[in-house]
Amino acid sequence: MTVTILVTGEPAWAGRDVIPQLITDRVASRIRATDVTLWGPDSEAEASVRLGWTEAATVSRPLVPEILALRDSLRAAGITHIVLGGMGGSSLAPETITRSAGVELTVLDATDPDQVLAALADRLTTTAVVISSKSGGTVETDSQKRVFEFAFEQAGIDPTERIIIVTDPGSPLDLSAREAGYRVFNADPTVGGRYSALTAFGLVPSGLAGADIVQLLDDAEAIAPTLARDAADNPALILGAAIAGTTPLRDKLAFISDGSRTVGFADWAEQLISESTGKIGRGILPVVLNVNAPELDLTDAMHLPDVQFVRLVDDATTYDRARNHDIVMSGPLGAQMLVWEYATVIAGRLLGINPFDQPDVEAAKVASRGLLDGQPNVAVPALSLGGIDVRGSDDLLGTATTVKGTIDALLSHVGDDGYIAIHAYANRLAVPELEGLRDLLAAKARRPVTFGWGPRFLHSTGQYHKGGTPTGVFLQITTVSENDLAIPRRPFTFGQLITAQAAGDAAVLAGQDRPVLTLNLTAPQANLPTLIAALS
Repeated sequence: MTVTILVTGEPAWAGRDVIPQLITDRVASRIRATDVTLWGPDSEAEASVRLGWTEAATVSRPLVPEILALRDSLRAAGITHIVLGGMGGSSLAPETITRSAGVELTVLDATDPDQVLAALADRLTTTAVVISSKSGGTVETDSQKRVFEFAFEQAGIDPTERIIIVTDPGSPLDLSAREAGYRVFNADPTVGGRYSALTAFGLVPSGLAGADIVQLLDDAEAIAPTLARDAADNPALILGAAIAGTTPLRDKLAFISDGSRTVGFADWAEQLISESTGKIGRGILPVVLNVNAPELDLTDAMHLPDVQFVRLVDDATTYDRARNHDIVMSGPLGAQMLVWEYATVIAGRLLGINPFDQPDVEAAKVASRGLLDGQPNVAVPALSLGGIDVRGSDDLLGTATTVKGTIDALLSHVGDDGYIAIHAYANRLAVPELEGLRDLLAAKARRPVTFGWGPRFLHSTGQYHKGGTPTGVFLQITTVSENDLAIPRRPFTFGQLITAQAAGDAAVLAGQDRPVLTLNLTAPQANLPTLIAALS
């Protein structure tokens, strides 16, 4: 089985114009040859150390026996539960791989204290933890490592027997973990985080959890020669031209999973595309849709001139073209991942951006660290409405005196080409209903709405929010946790960390004149009906 892609409507016409030029420029074969000149002189330095993903399926193959041997030894020792502490590219690929394979992996890409406490309380005596950080200095994963080390020690368990490290060679985490006696897997340092699905970052947690990582790599290797061909039937050229070649650019890419076996694929693609293309005031915004939501209103959305659809299906060869959903795709997971990686960097060339850097991701981290270091505290609420504390960027709230009024004030800033982003800094295990707000708000605003759990989106779509097309408005939802949790040998708690991350991101967005509304749910379960009613 290979990747099948059908393109209908305007993207198909774009391909007829764009693909011949991509072939003439030998874009596909030059990507495979790691030609760093493809994205312009300003991108060459970054591209020179970020094209290893083109060979990841082959280069990563020697890791497989080590991963499977460790999996077997853990199982022999009674270790049956795998937890992954990672952010962005370190968590989204393993989450997709394991969900698609139907195997359990607890993904802890969170700093909410209640969510971290839930992970610590879940089968600790039969748990192994994978800590994944490319840089080796990610504050979230460092905090997760510290708290699991402490928990294992308190339970009389040697942490070095239960914690596995995935990081780049020579990173601070690599050096300290090896010195402490931890098992370490090194990833290819020439692969950026969002392109790392087929490296140790995707393979180690997925393989330990029980996914078939051999088949994953086989499927990617099988399609690799096709993707390197400068030919009209190359699916990466077709896809890249479709998503970035329309005139004017249809820069909202709405994903619908319609019976696809690749569970969670849209969330992985969302990070890849938005972080790669969202910079210097342009980009492509992925919008993950819930196909079962009655508020989805596909008919209206199809008439928006800046939106096109990607429908992920089980078999595109039997798809009814007359439904005209723009882009239809099917194929095995490993192959689709490689196709989208190629297509994303092709889109970067068409857009005139560097698809390998993330210049705006650091801004929110700096702001968060400033708050943790004792700089100005989180602003006091402008309003307190039935247990929901309200804050807004300059002049946003106006005369609003109800939750509905504050949301209406935010939506008044959405232009005809705009979008709304919901950022939920909360325990997603306790209040999964927050994700349903996306569909309610889309029905209310008649514009594309994205949703991200904080702080994980800061490592992915956060780049687009600050560096991409400046047409977004932002609804930030924070919660008050029932508990807090100390981070061993750190001067701040998880509760303080997530509060600083939310406040820091809001400050950076507001500083770029992005409208931001923050609703703090002081009692999340009790406040949810009020919030839902305001959007209905």
